[in-house]
Amino acid sequence: MTAPVQQPGSSSLRQPDYWWYRARAELLETVLGRYLGAPGRTLDVGSADGPSVGWMKRGGRRVTLDLHPEGQQPGEGVCGSATALPFADEAFDVVAAFDVVEHCEDDALALAELSRVLVPGGRLLLSVPAYQWAWSDHDVRAGHYRRYRRSQLVALVGSAGLDVQRATYAFMSVFPFFVAERAVRRLRRPSGEPSLPAVPGVVDRLLVRLSRLDRRLLRRRDLPFGSSVFLAAVKPSR
Repeated sequence: MTAPVQQPGSSSLRQPDYWWYRARAELLETVLGRYLGAPGRTLDVGSADGPSVGWMKRGGRRVTLDLHPEGQQPGEGVCGSATALPFADEAFDVVAAFDVVEHCEDDALALAELSRVLVPGGRLLLSVPAYQWAWSDHDVRAGHYRRYRRSQLVALVGSAGLDVQRATYAFMSVFPFFVAERAVRRLRRPSGEPSLPAVPGVVDRLLVRLSRLDRRLLRRRDLPFGSSVFLAAVKPSR
């Protein structure tokens, strides 16, 4: 596997209207919104993906953390790493890390830190990219260390002492397009082009509409496959 290449900030900073970010915002809220509640203190780790988490801004105080200043919200942001969170134990009611853990070489340490800053009874909300077989130059340029099966993420979160409440794949309805795009990437030589593939307007609208099929299904059940894994967990009360 090629070593990760860390790029400054998330692609969402450069392409906030890209179809995947818009669709992910809706899917995350559908799957994880019920676990947010009305928290007094929320930590958003990896806040450079802010366009996807606007639904999290209800409730009390929200603190954002990212490695890159470009991802910070004025008056909310702290620069820091998920593997060494600059906060006291049991400081937050909800901790979210959307497409963050795969960027951490030591993902077990990252989960231990996310758990450490949660109050007993607090909720952890996660998303990660799915399936190591889908590894490509996109993952290298994005700074990923790995991709996950649902069972792997559940085991990782459980090893941090958290009780998993829900874990599901997402982006099932667009999965054939995802597989085809990864196959094309493997057939051509890596280039310096942007990591996110260009999508014509008609295809953009089609992909968003297909993702809304996922949204309807996810209101009632978990999905058996997809290009992302979403998870909600609770820190046991003493």
